[in-house]
Amino acid sequence: MGNAKESSAKEGTAAGKSAKPDKFTFEDMRLKVGDRLQIQPPSRLSQERFFVKVIGYLHNVSLLVTAPMTPHGLRLQLIEGEKLVARIFSSQNAFGFACTIDKICKLPFDYLHLSFPSEVQGSQVRKAPRVKTKIIATVTTVAGESVPAVITNLSANGAMLDARRNLAEKGESIKLAFRINLHDIDAYLSVTAVVRALFADGAMDNGVTFVHHGLEFVNLQTNDSVILQSLIYQHMIEHPDTMI
Repeated sequence: MGNAKESSAKEGTAAGKSAKPDKFTFEDMRLKVGDRLQIQPPSRLSQERFFVKVIGYLHNVSLLVTAPMTPHGLRLQLIEGEKLVARIFSSQNAFGFACTIDKICKLPFDYLHLSFPSEVQGSQVRKAPRVKTKIIATVTTVAGESVPAVITNLSANGAMLDARRNLAEKGESIKLAFRINLHDIDAYLSVTAVVRALFADGAMDNGVTFVHHGLEFVNLQTNDSVILQSLIYQHMIEHPDTMI
């Protein structure tokens, strides 16, 4: 019994340290043309992170990406030989690698030749990562009533829905319709969800009380599932502070 307890304790300790980055190969990232990378430039330029797109690579030679641009549409003033850190979420992993700017090209458009990653680090994110959101939704209740609500956090498997009143009881199903923007393209989703949790906040400063509905999506269409997963990963890479 004592050994079993010690073993469990060790496993718990190991689980607590599972966030430590592991080493991966370039192929593990499954990079494709058009994939978005988050780039961290030298601190002399900015503390912000910028987004670029993969336009190609030659294995063990070079990785080609579009040049990072400022929010005002200006090219970031990088210098050949400077080091960058790149990050991407792919499948269930968050990857990162250091690279060097080998060449800055301006014709026929602005792009960079980056050194081919010699070491890729990564860590597994949970199966259903959840992000904070503020998405307006229309809920259709069991009684067929349409009610406005707000999705305050979202995963590929479910959501937290806030409304000014109780929209359903635990175990009941509701229909949820909402619009999202994925890579600058609007997508409209209509999904069925089961209420798994229900609780209310105290009155806010304006006197309004919100009821929180913990939802689990059911019978998701394949296309809707793909859109939700893509949206979650887009949020994770563009707004890492929204991860829950």
